[in-house]
Amino acid sequence: MYLYHYGLAELPFNLTPDTDFYCELPVYSDAMNVLRIAIESGEGFVKVIGEVGTGKTMLCRMLLNYVEKNAHSAYLPNPYLSPNELRLALASELGLRIARTIDQYQLTEKINKRILKFHDQGKQVIVIVDEAQALPKESLEALRLFTNLETEKQKLLQVVLFAQPELDERLAKPDLRQLRQRIAFSCKLKPLDKRSIDIYINHRLRAAGLSLERFPNGSIFNSSAIKSLLSRSRGVPRLVNILAHKAMMLAYGRGSFKVQAIDVKNAAKDTDDISFHRWWWALALALGLGGSFYGITLMGWQP
Repeated sequence: MYLYHYGLAELPFNLTPDTDFYCELPVYSDAMNVLRIAIESGEGFVKVIGEVGTGKTMLCRMLLNYVEKNAHSAYLPNPYLSPNELRLALASELGLRIARTIDQYQLTEKINKRILKFHDQGKQVIVIVDEAQALPKESLEALRLFTNLETEKQKLLQVVLFAQPELDERLAKPDLRQLRQRIAFSCKLKPLDKRSIDIYINHRLRAAGLSLERFPNGSIFNSSAIKSLLSRSRGVPRLVNILAHKAMMLAYGRGSFKVQAIDVKNAAKDTDDISFHRWWWALALALGLGGSFYGITLMGWQP
């Protein structure tokens, strides 16, 4: 592998969300500020919307780290759960040992009592749901009902929903208007721009141990490579990681210490999602739609 070649201690562009590699870009700092304000004000529901690969799970983990001292968090990473499974999962996260055959009324009562106990201990209970767009309607309603538990001053349980844009489409429907009205804070993760990608790439390289003595400017990607990363990744961090990793391997194969635009271009040829969107963009241009095709806007994409 290329670690020794570049003088790195570990791979800089792994897809696993590792908080040691968290980069405080404006899009993420703005989202974290919204989450902190929402939690401190004790609002019931908060949502963070972002396309696939925009960093929702990383934010999820940063939030878990932030709340761990002053709150009890219940993390639900796999939300495709029936209402019964949701209650059982929540009970488990709250430290309750429950028989799977328990009556649903009794289960709800036990969960409510545990939430009240945490409140008496001076701790908030925060339920963090990743990939919340997958929650069935009945489970979303069950989650909403738990937020009815409150004092005169604050909710005793808060819910943070991390989801793809499909959740907004579902919430726009009349049968979920009660939940929609409970969402006091909301933010949307946007694609990265060129400057943000430059900062992001260099931050991850330094976090992986890049030597500033060997690379005084802190980067092995030249300006044209960064520009190519922007156009081919559409500013999506996960795609930036995939392309950056492959481009570094190609530069290493050439015996070069600098990643160039041609390396990113060749990396993109081996990446399915990149190829699909380039075809989509070409079709949109051919039809004179300027990047919007049947109502789908390709944000951040440049030919």
